[in-house]
Amino acid sequence: MRREKAPVWIGLLAALGAAFFIIPLVGLVVRTPWGDAARSLTSADTLDALRLSLIASLSATAVALVLGVPLAWIYARIDFPGRAVVRALTTLPMVLPPVVGGIALLLAFGRRGLLGSWLAMVGVSLPFTTAGVVLAETFVAMPFLVLTVEAGLRSMDRRYEDAARTLGASRWTVFTRVTLPLIAPSVLAGAVLCWARALGEFGATITFAGNFPGVTQTMPLAVYLLLETDPQGSFVLSLILLMVSLLVLVGLRHRWLGSA
Repeated sequence: MRREKAPVWIGLLAALGAAFFIIPLVGLVVRTPWGDAARSLTSADTLDALRLSLIASLSATAVALVLGVPLAWIYARIDFPGRAVVRALTTLPMVLPPVVGGIALLLAFGRRGLLGSWLAMVGVSLPFTTAGVVLAETFVAMPFLVLTVEAGLRSMDRRYEDAARTLGASRWTVFTRVTLPLIAPSVLAGAVLCWARALGEFGATITFAGNFPGVTQTMPLAVYLLLETDPQGSFVLSLILLMVSLLVLVGLRHRWLGSA
């Protein structure tokens, strides 16, 4: 690859653009009270928030895999009336303000919501529960998995599927033995992106599930609360979320961001 020498003005603007992102992150690292890190990380509230964050984000990722992979397959393979509209609506949470997403969830699954009133009749209540956290995180994170898997399905060589069908394999066999192995890198990348987004979810969670320690308080909510009561502790938790996000991006750089 031929290397080009950047013009001075482009180099300066690019440096300012990079600094705009890097300086706040450096500030977080520098201002983090490393001496109190162990105390902040081992407090009961922090451990509860961390445990709940892991449980909820992994659960949301599992739900997204079960529902999102078939949805991505439909988008990639089936042409039906209104597909563009449905696809836009199901990926809207990627750009929708999270608080608006939380309000939408309340209107749908709240006790007086479109479906929530029916669920209440059988004793199921989702708002302000751990299940509500999982629901909120799935709502905002699953589009990342759907789009990634859809891209993998569109780019794969379908001749392998055609060959398997010619040899008499059923649709299920072709999907599980041919399609899924071929798009496994896309599924893995989508699942990791979905998990990272679910782990950092804040707006929809606090709107739909609230902020109750041990029940709905995840790591981002704990950071928000500590920012008012213990700013030094919030720096430590913020750094943890920063490191997780960085590891995800570095791990997916060849698949999602392009190789260095």
